[in-house]
Amino acid sequence: MKDVTLVVMAAGMGSRYGGIKQLDAFGPEGEVIMDYSVFDAIKAGFNKVVIIIRKDIKDDFMEIIGNRLEEKAGVPVHYVYQEMDNLPEGFTVPEGRTKPWGTGQALLAAKEFVHEPFLAINADDFYGSEPYKIMHDFLANVDESDGKAHFGMAGYLLKNTLSDNGSVSRGICSVDENNYLVSIEEHLDVEKSGEGAIGFTASGEKHELSLEAVTSMNMMGLTPKVFEALEKGFVDFLGNISSNPLKAEFFHIKVISDMIAANKADMKVFGTNAKWFGVTYQEDKPTVKAAIEKLTKDGVYSEKLWS
Repeated sequence: MKDVTLVVMAAGMGSRYGGIKQLDAFGPEGEVIMDYSVFDAIKAGFNKVVIIIRKDIKDDFMEIIGNRLEEKAGVPVHYVYQEMDNLPEGFTVPEGRTKPWGTGQALLAAKEFVHEPFLAINADDFYGSEPYKIMHDFLANVDESDGKAHFGMAGYLLKNTLSDNGSVSRGICSVDENNYLVSIEEHLDVEKSGEGAIGFTASGEKHELSLEAVTSMNMMGLTPKVFEALEKGFVDFLGNISSNPLKAEFFHIKVISDMIAANKADMKVFGTNAKWFGVTYQEDKPTVKAAIEKLTKDGVYSEKLWS
């Protein structure tokens, strides 16, 4: 059985929610969402954790969760930094830019610590325990001897990912008859509407969406083959940001989509009925707390998660 690593992307700054949401307490003993993610991953068989953070939040991070993970997790925990000025040779940070470069650069920060199949997740998303087991088993058995990159992702039902407190952005997936990803189309301002949902494409086109639509929540099983493509993609991205130098973002899913389109990779979609929880809005926090409280009461998690 292969080593399988959990990579947690915790460096992003939330634009709609005050405070560093990755560090907010939700559990009965002050656990943050990431506690449950790491706990579920280790229980599923992951045997290393790499956490991508920013240097300016490291002290708070270590105090609120990092020290606890290092003491209790029982697997190696490594930290890497997503730095604004960590750029390929020949590039500099545009004057006035404060926004991180995006998930593609975040994953590149983890390259030196990740030499095995890995699961990339967002730090502030509660994914449920079931998908970790599914994704671990896929990654532990992935075979790339044919020279092609074989990736996987958890496919959530749209209805299990929506907020009651406002619209959200969601990646709606097109999947073929063999459950391989064909495409992901980002939809903005997605919210329930009657028996379904509505959302808008990046070009402003309004779409009616099924509540059963397969949705990506950025829980993706990848292999080190992705890093070479990310490095090339980042150079291409930086060479073409003159139209939006302060806010353009480099997303890992764009690189993965390009790999799939070029037949250099495929991505198996593993459907799940798990309920996703997250804090897009401050008003979402009580809902997430109540959900974790119920899971604790139902015995999915113990009152003292790491005891």
